[in-house]
Amino acid sequence: MSAAIWHDAECGAYTADLELWEELADEAGGPVLDLGCGTGRVALHLARRGHAVVGLDLEPELIAPLATKARGLALRPVVGDARDFDLGTDVALALAPMQLVQLLASGAERRDCLECVASHLSPGGRIALAIVEELPLESEGAAPLPDVREVDGWVYSSLPLEAVDIGPEIVIRRLRQTVSPAGELSEEENEIRIRTLSAAELESEAVSCGFAVLPRRQVPATDLHVASTVVVLERGI
Repeated sequence: MSAAIWHDAECGAYTADLELWEELADEAGGPVLDLGCGTGRVALHLARRGHAVVGLDLEPELIAPLATKARGLALRPVVGDARDFDLGTDVALALAPMQLVQLLASGAERRDCLECVASHLSPGGRIALAIVEELPLESEGAAPLPDVREVDGWVYSSLPLEAVDIGPEIVIRRLRQTVSPAGELSEEENEIRIRTLSAAELESEAVSCGFAVLPRRQVPATDLHVASTVVVLERGI
């Protein structure tokens, strides 16, 4: 359960990309696959707007609460690996929000993901992948506020500390603090590493997997999140 709580605290309030995913889903006119769906931030948004959605995530702890939230919606939660899965059905659009593709360890793993997605896309189907190409220059603006969530009297706070480009990877560090109903505080640092990746490099890998490259899209920066480039690809007919 703690994995789902932290996921909701750190990702659940992010909305800057939802308009784009909704636009792409409307254009696709068919089922949507949300890769790395977590507890359903994007999948639930699209399903509540009438889209049929499959939400895929590697972590059963994240899929379990999504299954509860998805009741009454055309949303199918699936535990699976984005590099190797079998849905038993085709989709018109696949989405990879929140730099999912940069969590994969290498170009070979990204191609495995792209080829697996291609095998599930209807002819002319598309995949859209959000990536961070580079970090912005540091500014002297106000320090970021923590993401906070309260569950059953427990308070979960996640404070962004830094994001550092170390060459092959971008390292993102947060301070996670938990306050019990009795007021006891515990804390630990959390670190996520994503691979540095350019849109051109990802597009080149996609072409080798048989995709056509469409115009890129952008997700604007927010006070707490950097801007993203969205690589859009289309499966050949």
